[in-house]
Amino acid sequence: MNKNDENTEKIARLRQIATNVRLRDMEMIYQARLGHIGGDFSATDILVTLYFEVLKIDPKNPTAPDRDRFILSKGHCAGALYTTLAFAGFFPESELATFAQPLSNLNGHPNRNKVPGVETNTGPLGHGLPVAVGTALASQLTGLNYRVFVITGDGELQEGSNWEAAMSASHYKLDNLTVIVDRNRLQQGAGTEQTNGLDPLDEKWRAFGWSVREIDGHDYNTLLDIFAQVPFEPGKPNCIIANTHKGQGVSFMQDNVAWHHKVPNAAEYAAALKELSAQNGATPLELPKIEVKVGV
Repeated sequence: MNKNDENTEKIARLRQIATNVRLRDMEMIYQARLGHIGGDFSATDILVTLYFEVLKIDPKNPTAPDRDRFILSKGHCAGALYTTLAFAGFFPESELATFAQPLSNLNGHPNRNKVPGVETNTGPLGHGLPVAVGTALASQLTGLNYRVFVITGDGELQEGSNWEAAMSASHYKLDNLTVIVDRNRLQQGAGTEQTNGLDPLDEKWRAFGWSVREIDGHDYNTLLDIFAQVPFEPGKPNCIIANTHKGQGVSFMQDNVAWHHKVPNAAEYAAALKELSAQNGATPLELPKIEVKVGV
């Protein structure tokens, strides 16, 4: 198999996994009657690329000292992370059926004490990047040479703690740190630019001493290529502004602010299920089924 064929096969596999992550995540949210489906879907392609092609990790040894670290700073999108972790082998897929149920390990926000593969508890916005900075600095101090990746929401960047962390990362020359901004331009209730404008976002990161690239966050060729380029410049932390669509993959959810924190009704669930199942010209992988109460 030549390199082009291998890459085509790899991308087809990633697309199929992402379709199944979205299907399973939607099923979980529909049953639990809570979740953040729009932001889950905007970050799914990035998560799948990281966990299935980029991160140096071992699901059988999730605390290996030299593992790469991933932090989901936008912790409200835990559903997409849980589904990706389960598909990657960190815990049984059947456990996804317990999402947000009493005494479940799979809470509405990820908890490192309960879920293998979760590096730090997140939920309060603006916390993930500061933790990632400390984690990346520890890599340099210990000589373990692991990499740290963190996904932040774009609305989350309105929190000042992120910019304190960004300044520290540049000061310590943490080129083993990569932040991926899920730039879907929507947050709870409105667009980011109507709430508290972020643009020109790339220039802000550069002003803080980061090396910045802007990409299509749903294009697997681009995602694979950009992660292969890290670090972009020696001695500079890496920022990837990933332009995405909230609700990616479902036409009536896409770029619709209402789906930041909305649960589909029975008709919406059926329509989204049909649309997602038809993607990529293939039948989705067989998934563990949970009981869904039609008509809720």
